Amino acid sequence: MKLTTKITDLLNIDAPILQGGMAWVATGELAAAVSIAGGLGIIGAGHAPAHIIKNEIKKVKNKTSKPFAVNIMLLSEHVEEIIDLVIKEKVPVVTTGAGNPGKYIKKFKKANIKIIPVVPSVSLARRIERLGVDAVIAEGTEAGGHIGELTTMSLIPQIVDAIEIPVIAAGGIADGRGLVAALALGAEGVQIGTRFVCSTECIADENYKNAIINAGDRDAIVTGRITGHPVRNLKNHLTRQLDKMEKKGVNKKEIEQYGTGKLRLAVIEGDVENGSVMAGQIAGHISDIKPVKEIIDKIITDTKISFDKLGGIING
Repeated sequence: MKLTTKITDLLNIDAPILQGGMAWVATGELAAAVSIAGGLGIIGAGHAPAHIIKNEIKKVKNKTSKPFAVNIMLLSEHVEEIIDLVIKEKVPVVTTGAGNPGKYIKKFKKANIKIIPVVPSVSLARRIERLGVDAVIAEGTEAGGHIGELTTMSLIPQIVDAIEIPVIAAGGIADGRGLVAALALGAEGVQIGTRFVCSTECIADENYKNAIINAGDRDAIVTGRITGHPVRNLKNHLTRQLDKMEKKGVNKKEIEQYGTGKLRLAVIEGDVENGSVMAGQIAGHISDIKPVKEIIDKIITDTKISFDKLGGIING
């Protein structure tokens, strides 16, 4: 089932849906499933070295010839080798986070790789557009993981009006209604993370998935603001400890050290009390685990139903 926008044309995909490049979660298994289902699957490089990501790329290529991407976290100590890897492996699309990819854009362009950075503000979107990127992912504070301050509802139309390249909306989107809202705000597609964690193809521990399913509407909170890199995750023992540390005025470095390794602890080992259960505010809306294809098909079907409903209202 197809839904055509500037993003589907740009990326040669059937549905204007990108899967978030979540570290430890967005492996080759999940990325391949999303690409096969018509979206753009994304491998999350996180802080992993190149040989790990090379294996994830191989998984995708063994399952499908459809387009996929690698998300590169620009703060990673392995960023240079990851960039060399995606060029060597001819990865068709790269998304970036945690910084400005400006100094790498010429290398990507020379290799015919489409570059789509994640941006949290109008100023960064404008700056990055001038560097020649293909599109931007405008991510609102409702998203899981590392976040900015502006909400998706207020951020998307401002960025759409400020730049000429396509905008992909992210943050608080998990179903067809969210996609319709994003399109109404001027976006050409969406990036979805938390909903895809709760898919059968996602390798995250069942405890992690169940923590999302059992979450309420106010359970996805923000920690680490003092560090300058705030993170949205579900309430648990870890978040309570981080909150205490911040209130006591513990220094930034000590807080960062305390949080090191906590995402893997939750995703891989299943310790959802002491680990970081990164999830967006939409977690309270997610109630089941489904195959990726069912998730994407339902999003597109519900999007078309919503459009028909809106058409009836306008014509009525």
